[in-house]
Amino acid sequence: MTDQNTTPGTAEAPVFRLQKMYIKDLSFENPNAPAIFLGKQPEPKVEVNLAVKNKALENDHWEVSLSITATVSNDQKEGQTLFIVELEHAGVFLLKNIPEQHIQAVLGVDCPTMLLPFTRQIISQVSIDGGFIPFLIEPMNFLALFENAKKQKKEKEN
Repeated sequence: MTDQNTTPGTAEAPVFRLQKMYIKDLSFENPNAPAIFLGKQPEPKVEVNLAVKNKALENDHWEVSLSITATVSNDQKEGQTLFIVELEHAGVFLLKNIPEQHIQAVLGVDCPTMLLPFTRQIISQVSIDGGFIPFLIEPMNFLALFENAKKQKKEKEN
């Protein structure tokens, strides 16, 4: 019996696999503790910044990282900072036999989509360990973000 992937004239099947996840950088700041824990805690104001980066490694491997900075402050106390968490969470992905025109979409959409649930869990646990309720980052639509970035890049070129 012959294997379809080894028959002459046929392309090998695409491979997309997460090989390893890891934290590259993690910082949690609780600048106003313990005073911030005294008294009633009103609804916080949240500011989240996200960046997706990628770089080619060797042998069809790519590193994709999510860099998230979340600043949570108290609106009722003149914007007093409750906490700041900064995380760069990355993964090494194997992308083999994927057509060149699809590589950027895989790196900008599929890879961060796989990382995000784990990234959210890390940030949630760090906020708990810092003395706060679990901080859950909203789910993100990386396809919409990717398409928007592509559109903005095209508009800048014109």
